Amino acid sequence: MTKAVANINTVINEALKGKDASDIYAVDAAMKAADGTKDKSNLGANAILAVSIASCRAAATALEIPLYRFLGGVNANRLPVPMMNIVNGGCHALSSGLDVQEFMIMPVGAPSFKECLRWCAEVFHALASILKERGLATSVGDEGGFAPALKSDEEAIETILEAVKKAGYEPGSDFMIAMDAASSEWKTGTVGEYKLPKAGTVYTSGQLINHWKALVEKYPIISIEDALDEEDWEGWKKLTAELGDKVQLVGDDLFVTNTERLSKGIELGCGNSILIKLNQIGSVSETLEAIKMAHNAGYTAVTSHRSGETEDTTIADLAVALNTCQIKTGAPSRSERVAKYNQLLRIEEELGASAVYPQKKAFHVSK
Repeated sequence: MTKAVANINTVINEALKGKDASDIYAVDAAMKAADGTKDKSNLGANAILAVSIASCRAAATALEIPLYRFLGGVNANRLPVPMMNIVNGGCHALSSGLDVQEFMIMPVGAPSFKECLRWCAEVFHALASILKERGLATSVGDEGGFAPALKSDEEAIETILEAVKKAGYEPGSDFMIAMDAASSEWKTGTVGEYKLPKAGTVYTSGQLINHWKALVEKYPIISIEDALDEEDWEGWKKLTAELGDKVQLVGDDLFVTNTERLSKGIELGCGNSILIKLNQIGSVSETLEAIKMAHNAGYTAVTSHRSGETEDTTIADLAVALNTCQIKTGAPSRSERVAKYNQLLRIEEELGASAVYPQKKAFHVSK
């Protein structure tokens, strides 16, 4: 951190003198040139991104417009459907028996963002009540979700669907399920082979694909993130061919918000969606380019937080500005998660009648 601050006050400061803050591509290009490496390792992606965001905010303030309007122009009017993490497993919840890292709800039937947030909070508290009744833990993890000692994907999904019904909503029409497998945590060292650390089960790519297919056929699942390891390109091709028209297949580790990897995935037909994390690529302009490339190829883009977060709300503005139509930013608990939801509520109120909540139109799949 101290090194990043020192770089901002010296090298980056000199590189940006006289630059127009509103020309974010020129600002970012100057910092990348000063860094001189492909991965921003000299100055640090954390330093470059901080200044990139600050430049955007300064320009928006000078123009007396909101950040989402500065980044997205007149087209910035679509609120995102939340991909809300309510059950944690994998390495995010070591006490849980679940190998899948995140089980999430998506309120696709809500009429507005304001209502969708209320719906999610009601399901979250209904789930807490169910877990308490069963004597299971209701403490929350880093992203605000529960980490109960559940034993299988099926048990986790069925418990969530029970909470949806208990809150008075209908699975499939009001709410859909999303999952983050984080299957890179399961790789064995042999591409196309996986070992689930908690269950002890060993899968080939084909067997793991069949597992996802069975879950998709049985439950109202609309999105699976990192269903296979990031280097299992052949597996991803097969997965996309078999499930890509039914569910959203999101690449996080697969693409790492990197246009080179995304371009390869598009060419090979791997996945149909990219997870967007600002600090993976390290500048606002490069993030915009990744989203643009995804949309041009017919891929969806999901704006995302990190497991370690702050109360900065830039990703909320970014989701509206770039019409990503989906956001992944944790449960309706913990202030650093709720900060993003509060900002989206403010944006919806400011947009008024022009605000659009996309519901199932946020997805390019048939389910």
